[in-house]
Amino acid sequence: MSRCREAIAAVLLAGACAGAWAQSLLPGIGRAATPAEVRAWDIDVRPDFQGLPAGSGSVRKGMQVWEAQCMSCHGVFGESNEVFQPLIGGTTRDDVRTGRVAALRGDAPRTTMMKLSTVSTLWDYINRAMPWQAPKSLSVEEVYAVTAYMLYLAEVVPGDFVLSDRNIRDVQNLIPNRHGKTTDHGKWLPDGRPDVRNRACMRDCKPAEPRITSSLPVHARNAHGNLAEQHRRVGPARAVDTTQPPGTRPPVAPVAAGR
Repeated sequence: MSRCREAIAAVLLAGACAGAWAQSLLPGIGRAATPAEVRAWDIDVRPDFQGLPAGSGSVRKGMQVWEAQCMSCHGVFGESNEVFQPLIGGTTRDDVRTGRVAALRGDAPRTTMMKLSTVSTLWDYINRAMPWQAPKSLSVEEVYAVTAYMLYLAEVVPGDFVLSDRNIRDVQNLIPNRHGKTTDHGKWLPDGRPDVRNRACMRDCKPAEPRITSSLPVHARNAHGNLAEQHRRVGPARAVDTTQPPGTRPPVAPVAAGR
């Protein structure tokens, strides 16, 4: 999230510089972003809760918002419909205690709550992207409330809970998969351990001719002209000569100098 904030700041700074440059050369075109406009973009909430606005929302209020704004896509209990992935399910009270979701070790379908490691991510995403048809339309109270309701559905908080900026850090200590992720590997650390440890196995390989496993049906070949004549002769790819029978390999044409 910190990188996201830096990237947004860089974009806004570039926009301000471009606006000043445009004003100097083309009066009346472009302007520097105002502090209010910068604040409107700078809405991310980091795992350390920097950027989290003050406020609160109850599970009861969250249920009302859920039924009005969220249920049509995500189901009554977060089980979702046939379009979206399930949000709730796969976590247990023992996961809340340990901070590691045991079901992730098996082949059970993954839900959002199974993979979630920081409650700030849940709050931030609801705030910036939901509801689907009108993102950023929820009030601060509604975002807190929907987050609280999802945590209630996952049995992380009780039904009479009120989530706020004052107790959200305590809730972080109850997230089922809070210990399930790490940055101690090669993807994040320049001198860290690699993510994979494969050994080279490209020796004593038997040469094999490429085998075509599918082709255009006869009735469709050349229906829109010869594809080989419509394809750029640049790079290794060559279009099929649809004037020839299926299985005919396209000729490898030399690339013209300077192209």
